[in-house]
Amino acid sequence: MGFFKNLFGNKKKVSEIPQKKAEKVADEIEDEPYGIDKDNAHERAVELIPEEFFWSCVDELAPFGSDEGDMALSEFRDWKKDNPNTQTFECIRWTIEGVSKKNLAEYNEKILDRNLIQSQLENENFNDQQYIFTVDISVIATGFAQLIDEGKIDKKNKPIIQLAINRQKIWAELTTEWEYGNEYIEKLKVLNRALKVA
Repeated sequence: MGFFKNLFGNKKKVSEIPQKKAEKVADEIEDEPYGIDKDNAHERAVELIPEEFFWSCVDELAPFGSDEGDMALSEFRDWKKDNPNTQTFECIRWTIEGVSKKNLAEYNEKILDRNLIQSQLENENFNDQQYIFTVDISVIATGFAQLIDEGKIDKKNKPIIQLAINRQKIWAELTTEWEYGNEYIEKLKVLNRALKVA
């Protein structure tokens, strides 16, 4: 993903750090949970979403099973470390603006227009995989990353995450040749249920 920074991009090479510090850094990196891990998740997240697909790192129809979802989870955690006192809404904003290359204000109810989505799917010059799927799954994964790590989703984030879930449902319905559409929609319903109570 172009907007995602390299996790180690701004750090010195290990050979440039004194040996003891290098060992400490390596230990910290090794101890940090990476990816989706039910065993290290907040207990409330496990309680709200017991369905196994949600916790899969290989199910492409799950929030964290795609490369995009996995990267969004990782980026959320990095962002949270760098911004511990900033509202997570700013991470959602950063995600939308970085992936879609549009202003947050443009990510609104208008994106749910079925005719608009249909015309985007029919437009050979529009990359729906990037500007619908990747944008939305990045928003969904970023939002649910907070639930996994903190056991909640901030109220301010919920309408934006709901937009992403709703557009993904419409996109799946309109992508009629996609054999996994119905299965994906069922999984989105689980996310929708969890979002309401998270």
